[in-house]
Amino acid sequence: MTALRDYNAAVDFVDRNVAEGRGNKTACIDPSRNITYGELRDAAVRIGPMLARLGIEQENRIALVLLDTVDFPVLFWGAIRAGVVPVLLNTRLTVDQYRYLLEDSRAKAVFVSAALLPVVQAAAEDLPNLKSVIVVGGGPEGVLRLNTLLSAENEGSAPARTCADEVAYWIYSSGTTGRPKGVMHVHSSPIVMARLAGQDRIGICEDDVVFSAAKMFFSYGLGNAVICPMSVGATSVFYPERPTPQSVFETLRTYQPTMFYAVPTLYAAMLADPDCMSENGSRRLRLCFSAGEPLPAHVGEAWKARFGLDIVNGVGSTEMGHLYLTNRPNAVEYGTAGVAVKNYDLKLVDDAGNQVADGEIGELLVRGETSAAGYWNQRERSRRTFIGEWTRTGDKYLHRPDGVFIYCGRSDDMFKVSAIWVSPFEVEAALAEHPSVLEAAVVPAEDPNGLIKPKAFVVLKDGYNGVSNRALYEELKVHVKRTIGPWKYPRWIEFVDSLPKTATGKIQRFMLRGKIGGEGDRGVGETNA
Repeated sequence: MTALRDYNAAVDFVDRNVAEGRGNKTACIDPSRNITYGELRDAAVRIGPMLARLGIEQENRIALVLLDTVDFPVLFWGAIRAGVVPVLLNTRLTVDQYRYLLEDSRAKAVFVSAALLPVVQAAAEDLPNLKSVIVVGGGPEGVLRLNTLLSAENEGSAPARTCADEVAYWIYSSGTTGRPKGVMHVHSSPIVMARLAGQDRIGICEDDVVFSAAKMFFSYGLGNAVICPMSVGATSVFYPERPTPQSVFETLRTYQPTMFYAVPTLYAAMLADPDCMSENGSRRLRLCFSAGEPLPAHVGEAWKARFGLDIVNGVGSTEMGHLYLTNRPNAVEYGTAGVAVKNYDLKLVDDAGNQVADGEIGELLVRGETSAAGYWNQRERSRRTFIGEWTRTGDKYLHRPDGVFIYCGRSDDMFKVSAIWVSPFEVEAALAEHPSVLEAAVVPAEDPNGLIKPKAFVVLKDGYNGVSNRALYEELKVHVKRTIGPWKYPRWIEFVDSLPKTATGKIQRFMLRGKIGGEGDRGVGETNA
């Protein structure tokens, strides 16, 4: 969609809004301050000279370890405008994880929110490629500060001459199955994401006020809070802390957004909180959206019953940059992933790469202009994922003749019981429909005969922890049998306080695999399943 070879994404998203008369309009709001599009442009144009004084040249990389504040788009677009590549890092990692990512990316500088400075300083110690650690939003004496560095720049610079096919930014994959991979996106991709998913499918417009509880360091949050709103000159509300049902409702009440984006786990937690009622939220809300993981049907139905709004379910990936498959906002069908976003082609294939018929399970491949340039320094993984124009998603789906896709599970999470495919997501959704269950994860486990059967890890809602585990197990077993089929029920259930997840809310099932079934401290099961 971007025909010009010479193209800089930041000019399109920042400078254009000012040129079109939105210089005085509020671009972003966080709990501490607001900035207009004009102020965003004035700060972004000074990022290039500031980086140059730090010895950072065009095509170098800088790491951003930033909470969701107005400094995020300033640095993100400012770096891109200067031809420097921002690398977005998760804000909830350990010293060792940050050290791996800083080494892997060879970032020349890291910009870090003040609250995260100690862990990043420890990770950055003695790294040969890293020239500077710059703190954002306060910080101790003796450390370079973003506000000080920017205030020293009296004049901005012209945008770098960049190519539409040149790498603009990286996002590291969330690591549901291992170490994160650096996913490289080019300058021309953000505007395509915004036009196809944000404008054409979701219908975002200039008058919208957007609040994404999903964070900006991963592709779903970046698309929601930065790329799609700024493509049309809308306003984004940022919340820097970890979202809770109470803090989300406070944000909805305070800023009255028209669009709200979250992950299924947060929607379920909000429904479980008795204080989260319709009168406590935004009266202007016209769209609620969910992605990151599939939305269980009962969560969407309960939300609609309480708030009078559907939750629109969508699918995207780090590799594709944003959304490529969603329900239509005016035709939500719970239990489905919806239909392809305009200009994205989808197909389902078997293990041999042959397209499967409607009604058969296959791995989803997607083709579209926003596909990443590849993984950084991961040639073999790039070759396995990016196959010509097609990108493998690693997700299994069914396809209906009317074009609707139904999610079955991750390819590496699916397993067979009695020679029939079992979708962990389907079993988890059935368990979560029971009034005692807050959330669940299902993995394969071996019974005493060496046969594979489902095992569930279940988090109970408040008020059910005193109930007999054996009684609950029997009740849940019968519930699943009646809901989705007698062979799919979990032969073992372990009741846990929480499930392992990535910072984006995705369940890390690989961390639960290999745990044997049977009786345990809080586990209940069948010895001869």
